[in-house]
Amino acid sequence: MKPEPGDIVKVRTKDETYEGILMPRPEIFEKGYVIIKLDNGYNIGVDEKRISRIELVSKYHMPSAPEKKITPKKNLPNVSILSFGGTISSKVDYKTGGVYAAYSADDFVQMVPELGNIANLKAEQVMKLMSEDMVPEHWKAMAESIANELNKEEVAGVVVTHGTDTLHFSTAAMSFFLKNLNKPVVFTASQRSIDRGSSDAFSNLLCAVNAAANFDGAAVVTCLHGTTDDNYCTLNRGTKVRKLHSSRRDAFRPINELPLAKVFEDGKIEVLNNDYSKRSAGKVEVDNKFESKTALVYVYPGMENEVLDYYIKNKFKGIVIAATGLGHVAGLGMQETYPKHSLYKKIKELNEGKIAVVITTQTLYGRVHPYVYTNLRKLSMELNCIFAEDMLPETAYVKLGWVLGHVPKIEEVKKMMLTNYAGEITERSDARGFLY
Repeated sequence: MKPEPGDIVKVRTKDETYEGILMPRPEIFEKGYVIIKLDNGYNIGVDEKRISRIELVSKYHMPSAPEKKITPKKNLPNVSILSFGGTISSKVDYKTGGVYAAYSADDFVQMVPELGNIANLKAEQVMKLMSEDMVPEHWKAMAESIANELNKEEVAGVVVTHGTDTLHFSTAAMSFFLKNLNKPVVFTASQRSIDRGSSDAFSNLLCAVNAAANFDGAAVVTCLHGTTDDNYCTLNRGTKVRKLHSSRRDAFRPINELPLAKVFEDGKIEVLNNDYSKRSAGKVEVDNKFESKTALVYVYPGMENEVLDYYIKNKFKGIVIAATGLGHVAGLGMQETYPKHSLYKKIKELNEGKIAVVITTQTLYGRVHPYVYTNLRKLSMELNCIFAEDMLPETAYVKLGWVLGHVPKIEEVKKMMLTNYAGEITERSDARGFLY
């Protein structure tokens, strides 16, 4: 019988024998190779010219959902899991190469049986998006879904599963969109797909449910690996967290502050930073107004000022500039020498056009300052730029869009941008948070 994708096979060559699941080959993959998934979760391609024979070990069987439904336990808290995409809540069907999870509580407990001893779960797939495809309209719908669960008296907390690439944008958005937060909103994800032996999905999900059920805070947080091993996860504030590595399991780090807590798989929660609101009995309100004509622009050496013409021409309402150092942008002192590289004139046009300009720093750590150097004074005093303290560029972008959804005038925008709503501004950065 000829093996088909999904079957377990032995691929024999002159020198070695490989056993694993025969994988479907994407059209973009180079022809002439047989792909199998090994027991450790990694795929290998074997050159067909080297293969002496392929033996069928066992046929593929369609995955089936558990027949027995989980009975809620009276002594456990209730946690809602809302999925917005990402691989963390999906299981792979090797016949098709796709996923087949129904996003039910049964699926999650089947994946991580320990969850059944932590909380009674309710799970729902709200969206299924790659996180890089998310736009502000998705954030608005996300806030509505989360608030709906938070306002159910029986729900102790909400876990949000999400892709990693723009996770910190979404957590910032929820930090501003959800008013009068009463319970924890815990975002979790996985850097490595759930079918890999080194996946971080299981530990992250276990810790996230623990946090949603038992953390005493009412905050939007991320719950992801604190180290490259499965030691513990960290709860990081949604406005102070950033993805700092493309593939490491501990890629998400707090910026300019300590994590709020460490969460262990056994349920232990070790608070590291007490600066957060506590749970309450109030009702969460959704305030998801957002001005889509908001931009985030990084300055760079050699940047020509015509880059900013696009935003002037297309009538943007606000721009966050990720500047260098304490808030520098090119050419404020060389309008005559290098006119095409000087941003002075263009920023002045933005200001005269009532377009809010917010200054953050590319360094991430530390804060901008409007008075240390002459050119910084020009930005703040002559060009009316808003220096956003120690806000991350991504957080400032989300906040500016949210602020512009409420007030149009630059002076009102400045007042709101410099008001601390969700821990996005710290009066004094904790030195222990640097490279935590």
